[in-house]
Amino acid sequence: MDIFLKDISRDRIATWDHLIDDLNNSSIYNIYCKSDDYYKVLKQIILSLLTGKEIILLDSDSTDAEIKKLTGHTDLSEFNTVLNKGFIPKINNKRDLIQTIKNPPPNWKITLFTSGTTGIPKKVSHTFTSISRFVKTSERTKDNIWGFAYNPTHMAGIQVFFQALLNGNSIIRLFGLSNNEIFNEIRNNHITNISATPTFYRLLLPCSEKFSSVKRITSGGEKFNKSTFDQLSIVFPNAKITNVYASTEAGTLFASQDEVFSIRSDFEAFIQIKNNELFIHGSLLGKTTTIFGEWYNTGDLVEIVSQQPLKFRFLNRKSEMINVGGYKVNPLEVEEVILEVKGITNVRVFPKKNSILGNIICCEVVSSDHQITEAKIRSLLQYKLQEYKIPRIITFVDSLPTTRTGKIKRNS
Repeated sequence: MDIFLKDISRDRIATWDHLIDDLNNSSIYNIYCKSDDYYKVLKQIILSLLTGKEIILLDSDSTDAEIKKLTGHTDLSEFNTVLNKGFIPKINNKRDLIQTIKNPPPNWKITLFTSGTTGIPKKVSHTFTSISRFVKTSERTKDNIWGFAYNPTHMAGIQVFFQALLNGNSIIRLFGLSNNEIFNEIRNNHITNISATPTFYRLLLPCSEKFSSVKRITSGGEKFNKSTFDQLSIVFPNAKITNVYASTEAGTLFASQDEVFSIRSDFEAFIQIKNNELFIHGSLLGKTTTIFGEWYNTGDLVEIVSQQPLKFRFLNRKSEMINVGGYKVNPLEVEEVILEVKGITNVRVFPKKNSILGNIICCEVVSSDHQITEAKIRSLLQYKLQEYKIPRIITFVDSLPTTRTGKIKRNS
């Protein structure tokens, strides 16, 4: 069976033939797409490509107030378009569909919103060229089976979708499933490729099983630490593990086999680092309603490893640094040290307002070992961190809150 999308959360298996029949018989096109049904979202993106109409993606759990703030409208149904045979070219088979999609009408664009980690979400529009800039198609990739571990209304999910779509690959939904369900889907569907956040991978660990079908693991959206890398290497022994740097504004930009990103010499002209902040040239961005000027400040703090060739290490979002009595604390640094404690599977470091220091450091810890205590964690931290970086409050929890994009939620 030639699967287009399998989504066990909806007990759905949609084949490519089913998708093509659905496209040929579609009568409504949603300019604004807001749904928690992955098949509906992905189908609407394809419809937009076939008709040349813009599609605007919204989170399925967006409130009326959020939608009004982002779009200026509350009733989105008035933007739906009634389709007829003249709107959609006749699609005969899977190959026909892929070839048609590769040459969409010139005015087509896809619009989405940043996650808002730097403040108010920004509206960003991409053309087919910019959204598919890093898609690789070849005979080697035509049999890939993708584990879809992102929300399809955000940049990372869209880029995985286009990689799978343009290669005619099967997509297996993993986002929002339990660990047992995820492992079953990888095993039963012989998934070859998974792209997800470090948070997604950490939540799978520890894992005693090995999955030999997976050939490529991609991590992005957060800092990817060595401990997670080493554990994934054991769980997926045949996988090449890649760390990517990407943003909603520009898509995927850099890739690395570890935490250090090497910049190609022909790409250095598009990169600037000032006061440890990463800037990218405006020509790499999608179209936005915000004027950035020639250079766009990503809001990311990096550490230069070498100048020639240019290499850097991602530190954190500037907005996520915590001010403790005038000292800056990188929560990711504290988390990495805590994760060195054997038996701790995940951790979240975050600030709590304090009238004297401005903030104090707090952390929540997920542990698979009930013998781990707060005292044991503190005894390790005092040898590896300055006093002001050590959490004042340590709480053991069963799970950590995540954002719509599958990252650890940083606010308290």
